[in-house]
Formats: sequence, C-alpha cells, structure tokens
Amino acid sequence: MRDESQVTITKKKKTRAFRQKADFYLSIFCEGTTNRSCAVAGYLSAMRYAMIMAGGAGTRLWPMSRKGEPKQLLRFISRPGDKKPRALLELADARLDGLIKPEHRYICTAEAYRDAVSKLLPEYAKDQILGEPAARDTVNAVGFAAAILAKEDEDAVFAVLTADHVIEPMDTFRERMDLGFRLVENDPRRFVTFSIKPTYPATGFGYVERGTPVRDAKQGKRAAIDGVKEEAYHVARFVEKPDRARAEVYVESGDYAWNSGMFVWKAQTFLDALKQFKPESYEGLMDIQKAWGTKKFKGVLEEVYPKLPKISVDYAVMEPVTREAQKAEKAGKNEARFSVCTVQMDLQWLDVGSWPSFAETVSADKQGNRAAGSGKTVQLGSRNTLSVASEGHTIALLGVQDIIVVHTPEATLVMHASKAEELKQLHGMLDDDLR
Repeated sequence: MRDESQVTITKKKKTRAFRQKADFYLSIFCEGTTNRSCAVAGYLSAMRYAMIMAGGAGTRLWPMSRKGEPKQLLRFISRPGDKKPRALLELADARLDGLIKPEHRYICTAEAYRDAVSKLLPEYAKDQILGEPAARDTVNAVGFAAAILAKEDEDAVFAVLTADHVIEPMDTFRERMDLGFRLVENDPRRFVTFSIKPTYPATGFGYVERGTPVRDAKQGKRAAIDGVKEEAYHVARFVEKPDRARAEVYVESGDYAWNSGMFVWKAQTFLDALKQFKPESYEGLMDIQKAWGTKKFKGVLEEVYPKLPKISVDYAVMEPVTREAQKAEKAGKNEARFSVCTVQMDLQWLDVGSWPSFAETVSADKQGNRAAGSGKTVQLGSRNTLSVASEGHTIALLGVQDIIVVHTPEATLVMHASKAEELKQLHGMLDDDLR
C-alpha cells in the first residue's frame, strides 16, 4: 500500500507539469490578439474552480419553497428560449459553462439537501457536493470550500457564487468573472468582489464604494488587467443596507454599486485571512481539512462544523481585510498582505428572494397581471397581480389589485404585495409539517 503523502506529492507534480504545458500552449494561442474569446480561453487554466452556495431556506417564497425542496431547487424560473422552467441552482451552474470545467465545480449546501441536489444535477460527483451538517453562515461555507480546495490543489483559485439570482447576459457575466480570475492569478494577494451597477436606489442590498482603478504591475499604466477598459477598481469601503435617501446619494454619485455576494480569491489566501481575523473558524476548518479524504471525515465534520461561529463572510473577512489593506497603503507599505478590488458588472441582476422579485421573471399583461405555474389563472378587472397555480388548479381573480396568490396542493398564500417581507414572520407561525 502506497504512502498517502507520497501519492499527494506525485499528484501535485503531475498537476504542475500539466499547468506549465497548458500555459505554454495558451500563450501561443493568445499571442498578439486582443480578442475577448482569448480572455475566456482562461477556461484552460487548471487552477480555476467555483463553489456555488445553495443552502438557503427560501422562507419568503413559501408555500412553494419548503424544507424538503427550497427555492434554489425549485424548477420555477422560465427564461426566453427555455423549453421548460429551470431551478436557480441549474441557472447558476449553467453560467459556468465555458469558464470552469465541470469537474472543478462544487456546491455547498445543507446535508439534508444532498440527495435533492444530486437528483437535480446528477453530473456532480459525491465529493463535489459539500454538505453542511448545520447552517453556520457564509464565512464557514466559503471556508469549508477553501479548506478542501487548498488540500486538493495548493494553487487553487476559486469563485464564490450564489444560487439566488437570475443574471443576464451570460457573455458579460463570463467576461467579468474571467477578469476576476485573472486579477487573482496575477496577484494572489487579491480579494476580488463583484459589484452590480445599480439601476435604482435599492435599500435591500449592501453597497461597494469603488476607489482608484487597479493597475497591474505587469502592464504598467494600462488599465485593469487587459488594457482594454477600466472595469476593476480598488475597494474604498463596504457599506450596509442604506435608507432611501442615502441610497439615492450613492446611485447619483456613480461611485457605488450593489454588493453581489460573488467573489474570486486564492483558496490559501482566504484561509490566511481567516486565520488572522476569525481564528475560531480557521482552527475548526483545519480539523475538517485534515480529515478530508479519510474515513474520519463524516464524524469530524458533524462534530466540528456546528460549533463554528455563525457570521457572514463580509463581516468576518472582507471588511477587516479592506481595513488592513487601506492601513498599509496609508503607512506607505509597498506590499500589503492583502489587496481588495471590485469588478463592476453592468448587467441585469435579479435576486429572486421573494414573490415580488419572482414576479419580475414573469411577463405581464397590459394591466400588470402576471400568471405562472402549471395551473390556470382567470382574471377580470384586476391590476398588478401575481398568481401561481399548481397543476390541475385554477385561480380566479376579480376586481383586485396588488395581490399575490400562490397555490400548492398543501397550502395557499394570499397577501398584499407590500407585505412580502413579512412573510418570513408568518412562516414562523406555521405548523412544522407545512414549513
């Protein structure tokens, strides 16, 4: 029986040799061209990975979103050209086509959803689905993936994505994501966040204030990383969800964008930051990393993970990393330990977290009425309504406005559209078997 450490060393040597050969052929292929397809040819980079976070409960999309089948697994999103509705997780996975190899994609979700995820996306191998035994917020979900990837591949650079959004057009998304990868590949100290150009003064999102454009040392004074357009900026600060007045100021300034919750960074760099700023999580995740690939893994994960401190990646890592980088810059240090930048995405970005936001994925009639589901809706004299009927059921609306009606075989929701955020409170009042 071969020694496990020797197998790991051999594997890393083969991986490094493959990368050197891939980089050589890629440099020949791209030499002398500014074609954007060459940028997306970064797909050939063997160190690129992605992790989709898909652990949410989706309580504001009840009664369709339930414990056994949360919103990210529901096939209820119809987009132009689709023959049938798809799940948010399916859409998130499809966005990676041409950017990340299928075997380099991971999903972090609740262990209870593992079988449902496997059924939805059977091409994901068992070890590509990271099952959380308990929900411990985003820093531990990201840290979980970082710990595993750093053990599998010491050079791993990975994107953190979510299964909550409809993002279009795909080509723009992939180009911006490719830029994020290249920023980190050129400087592994970088933490890249993606910010969405705001279309209105939203109060439900955090914002990113952009600073000066990123200049790559290898390109001198050329903008960003490719010398084509300034799309990457240093982060000045992250700001919490603002009130309406402040949101209007942010949007009018042109210096702020919505915080998308998507990132790219090197796995080991993220772990280094976690060790410095959230050592309790780091220590537990190192125990999990050590057990990965052994018979002890399941037991260690179930013992350690639920005890990790519950905190978001923004609070635990991104904000303190940004403060340290700025402090180093003010002190005149040429090489700060970390660098934080943002890539702005000028595209359509819809966070499908409530029934009003879901309604934006459904076409409306002249009176603003929208109907979805496999059932039927009949309406007369109604305005600005959303109805979602299950198969074999008919919803009839007469003379109502700003009403949302969602029917399932087990439960029916009727609410005013303005009360959508209070649905989470109502959800807590339901019998457990209906949640």
